Amino acid sequence: MGFSHPVFFCIITLGKKMKVIKSEIMGFCFGVRRAVDLVKNALLENQSKKVYSLGPLIHNDFVLESLKNQGLIIAEEDEIQNIPSESVVVIRAHGVSPDVIENLNEKKCKIIDATCPRVKSSQKIVEKNAHSTIYLTGDSNHGEVKGIAGYSKKDFHLIKNEEDATKIQIKNGEKSILLSQTTFSKKEYEKIQKILIEKNPEIQVFNTICSATKERQDSLVELCKKVDAVVVIGGKNSANTIRLYQIAKDNCKNVYHIECEEELPKDVFDFETVGITAGASTPDELINAIENKLVCGIY
Repeated sequence: MGFSHPVFFCIITLGKKMKVIKSEIMGFCFGVRRAVDLVKNALLENQSKKVYSLGPLIHNDFVLESLKNQGLIIAEEDEIQNIPSESVVVIRAHGVSPDVIENLNEKKCKIIDATCPRVKSSQKIVEKNAHSTIYLTGDSNHGEVKGIAGYSKKDFHLIKNEEDATKIQIKNGEKSILLSQTTFSKKEYEKIQKILIEKNPEIQVFNTICSATKERQDSLVELCKKVDAVVVIGGKNSANTIRLYQIAKDNCKNVYHIECEEELPKDVFDFETVGITAGASTPDELINAIENKLVCGIY
């Protein structure tokens, strides 16, 4: 089943025609596309069994609704006890902690690991350095952060921003590492690195921000130079989309964060040139529907 977004055909444009410029890099990243494809294959290959996603597969309600219509059941991590034994369980793109995998193995579930390879790399870094002090920059409630934290066996500290970094007490020479949530702001991460290195020059720093995240952010900055307003498309609970919105606000006066074409505000149609970008969990169908609506001037 596809997405139920209408296709607009422009026959007559009343008044001035808006120019819409799409960001050069936006929408589904490799990790998200891979996760969606793995779920679709799992649903096709296990039609006689229930297929679960442990937590929302990705942060986009429209994609999730489409997959649920195809048979996917979404269960939260604290609901593992409600998943029947020997079920098919997909680990979402954000990954999970090792104790969750252990619980699923005890239930003899068939596990399909859709963890983003970039996130998997961060998990391995922490696992390898599990007995060091771990400093991770990121969002406290994000699934990726919770999953990575589960690989630490000693001290784990989450740093949400520059202010947190200044408050951290680190002993000079302490065996420690610093890494980041894959969707964290590169600019913010560099500031935090500097603060922690001043506290402990021996801290080992890993660059774990996904290149796709940086590419989207850099492309957005360039887009802002060419437009009067920017529309950021993506889930309201999507970390990478929220960061795109924040970057757009820093570089453009008029910015709108929407999840679907129905949320386009009326005043966006007053601008001559509007830019579009989208988070890594936003499908092409949704982007195209919003672009068509803007070009056609349909409110």
